[in-house]
Amino acid sequence: MRSNEVAAQALDEMADLIAISGGDPYRVRAYEKAARSVGGYQLDIDTLDRKGLMAIPAVGAHTADRLLELRRTGHIAMLDELHAQLPAGLRALLGIPGFGPRRAHQVYEELGISSLPELMTALDEQRLRTLAGWGETSEHNLAQSIRRMQQASERIPLAVARNIAEDLLARLRQLPQVSRADYAGSLRRMRDTVGDIDLLAAADDDPDSVMASFCALPLVDRVLAHGPTKSSILTAHGVQVDLRVVPTAAWGAALLYFTGSKSHNVHIRELAVRAGLKLSEYGLFTPESDRPRAAATEHQIYRALGLDWIPPTLREDRGEIEAAAAGRLPHLVEIADLAGDLHIHTDLTDGLASAADMIAAAARRGYRYCAITDHAPLLAMQRMTRDKALAQRRELRELAPHYDIEVLHGSELNIAADGSLDWDDEFLSGFDILIASVHSHFDQSASAMTSRLITAIEHPLVNIIGHPSTRIIGRRPPIEFDADAVFAAAARTGTALEINAFPDRLDLGEDLIARARGHGVVFAIDTDAHAVPHLDHMRYGIATAQRGWVEPSEVINTWPVSRLRRFLAKGRPSAVRVMPRGARDGTRSARGKPDGRTGERRQPR
Repeated sequence: MRSNEVAAQALDEMADLIAISGGDPYRVRAYEKAARSVGGYQLDIDTLDRKGLMAIPAVGAHTADRLLELRRTGHIAMLDELHAQLPAGLRALLGIPGFGPRRAHQVYEELGISSLPELMTALDEQRLRTLAGWGETSEHNLAQSIRRMQQASERIPLAVARNIAEDLLARLRQLPQVSRADYAGSLRRMRDTVGDIDLLAAADDDPDSVMASFCALPLVDRVLAHGPTKSSILTAHGVQVDLRVVPTAAWGAALLYFTGSKSHNVHIRELAVRAGLKLSEYGLFTPESDRPRAAATEHQIYRALGLDWIPPTLREDRGEIEAAAAGRLPHLVEIADLAGDLHIHTDLTDGLASAADMIAAAARRGYRYCAITDHAPLLAMQRMTRDKALAQRRELRELAPHYDIEVLHGSELNIAADGSLDWDDEFLSGFDILIASVHSHFDQSASAMTSRLITAIEHPLVNIIGHPSTRIIGRRPPIEFDADAVFAAAARTGTALEINAFPDRLDLGEDLIARARGHGVVFAIDTDAHAVPHLDHMRYGIATAQRGWVEPSEVINTWPVSRLRRFLAKGRPSAVRVMPRGARDGTRSARGKPDGRTGERRQPR
């Protein structure tokens, strides 16, 4: 784990424990802000002296000293004191969605509850409804949140699993006996959450020593099983990892088998049986021979079964095998197809880096354009104003010529409960790009939420609906709405739906993506980056899009800037141009009508 992440976790923990103990809210917010800044800072904090640490946004002298103490001793004395003052299980209560520090402090002080089991017992005994601010509905909602949290805790977020797997693979690949190594299972299929992590290594000589080395890695907390071809360990993060060692000659068969999914494997084994063959993790065999007909690569096995190679992200038995047999697999969108990122925040609102830093980082990734889309004023905590927005527009106009990248000035608007947006249409028409997102009132009825979303979609200046289902994986369920009605409206008005690549969101999810494609919707795959390292999350958005069978032509930020300009100009005066050429300071009163989708669209499946 990066030193920045370790430090951020410590600062977050300090904020939580101060809040639970009823401490100064200002100190809580200060540590929370510092944790976000440190975690998202682009430089390794271990390379910084005290002055360098204080240059990090929201890190003052006191926090810098705590970070130096952590680096020097591995501990923060103040954090140790907080741990000594409070029961160990109390902080775990903050993992419950909607159960914040104020309520954790309340149930601890008034009912003596300091752990999740105690909280669940109090719920069963209906004791919480006696507290100020509680009632029968509050108890019911809390019980539902706990159930959702417990279900989610059984699986690991994709990004967390991938980081652990990559670390372990890097160590395995250094072993001289290992010719190749990779992850398999739901991680290779890039599901949004993962159960156990499955690793595969090819080694023809001394596989026992490979297993011994694996079980002795520094990340290992406990060895669950140790055998000659399979071992299982529990990492210090509490994640189970299984390693299988296979002969190099059977690599393709083993990778195919252990990647899954189970239903995909069953289907292709049935194809093998109908062809008079047998498929296993050791290869594709004819009945009369022990020598495999194909085993070394997945491509060989698929080809021998009359199929095109099927990308792992599609292997869920949802029509991919039939498409592979007919030569009609989708040409899936890849990272290399992207021309830009259209959802980026800066330190003007809740981001951690300046506009200059975010633009430079986007340019380093080879993007041809990017959009700065800070929050709008209905999200009151961000303190955005018209003057700040106009000042940022002038700043971007001055910055853009210094980078080999087109810079769009945008805003992430808030869709209010009635579907209205921040700012009037005249002011909105001055932006290059507008994203509209739901950030509040998540518990509206399905009909109200549907109306709310469609009202925003039909606004002639809105280009993208951001993280449309609003889910936060493991913490907040998706909102309820009529997906088909919303997707039909998006297709009709030429409004893109976002596939938000932030690992906590991955929203839209794959199932909704597939439904949206059926309506002819186009998408924007964006990172929603709030710091420079967040731009690397794009890989997760791409994987999610692939699992929904999305092709490059369906993604607006794969398009050339000229085509993107035409798409974004719906409802705007024809003179509006993407910066840096024609950057604007003022506002416009003209308001056009949506011109529909630009460019050709492939027919949905």
